[in-house]
Amino acid sequence: MRARKTTALNTELSVFLVDAVFVGTAISALGANTQEREADLTGPLEALRPGITESRIFSELLAQDKLQSEALLEYTVLTSYHVADLMGEVHAEKIGRMEYRGPNKTRFVATREKGSGLIRHFVLNPLIASDIEAASATHHCDSAISPANYTLQLLGEQQVGPYLCFVVLAMPKRREKYLFEGKVWIDVRDYAVVRLEGHPAKKLSFWIERADFVRQYQKIGGFCFPHGGFWLPQKDETFLQMRLLGRKVLTINHQDYSMNRSAGDNESVDRAQGFEIR
Repeated sequence: MRARKTTALNTELSVFLVDAVFVGTAISALGANTQEREADLTGPLEALRPGITESRIFSELLAQDKLQSEALLEYTVLTSYHVADLMGEVHAEKIGRMEYRGPNKTRFVATREKGSGLIRHFVLNPLIASDIEAASATHHCDSAISPANYTLQLLGEQQVGPYLCFVVLAMPKRREKYLFEGKVWIDVRDYAVVRLEGHPAKKLSFWIERADFVRQYQKIGGFCFPHGGFWLPQKDETFLQMRLLGRKVLTINHQDYSMNRSAGDNESVDRAQGFEIR
């Protein structure tokens, strides 16, 4: 009898967590409660400087994205995926290297995995596959912060760690899995995304009552790049409010970037150690 109950519970867990995979296709990210999220923002919201408009934000974002795409030939990064409860107990984990080769080739090479095989097979493996799919040129256009996908409401300026940012509210034009609704923090100098926070534009499933996400970026040194570095993901978290099972946490950490290593002598070869946000 106990064995049947355990099997039923594991089956329910796998079904519920499979639905969480689609969070990754929306933005791969998360958020905790409002108080926790605000603690990461080191300054109050200030008035927007003159001359900043929605059209300028879009134009500069797309220009920055194009510039980085052309300069970033390749990178590898140590990436870890894990699913845990709110007490921090990890149910499953998968660690490996994500390898990108421009313009649109990405693969993940696993080096270590542990925990529930059920969750690794039905949750983490599809999530990694969706990350790779979302990195392709076609899906990148589908999810880009552009006039085709979003309208923007300008909120002001705010300090986020060492970066002074424009803050905008992004509203999706379609309810699709690659889009989201929420706030975007954009570096005032580079016009690169520093932080995303919100929820998927499309409801995930009956089993997931709410999904909040935060993605944080880091600037990695690149001497040949006009602004002195590349903006790449640092940490993604997704908090899921699930029917019957309560809250679960999906976390993705990116550390130890290595970029443009196979480029010629005239290209930059950069390496940087990422760090985990706690």
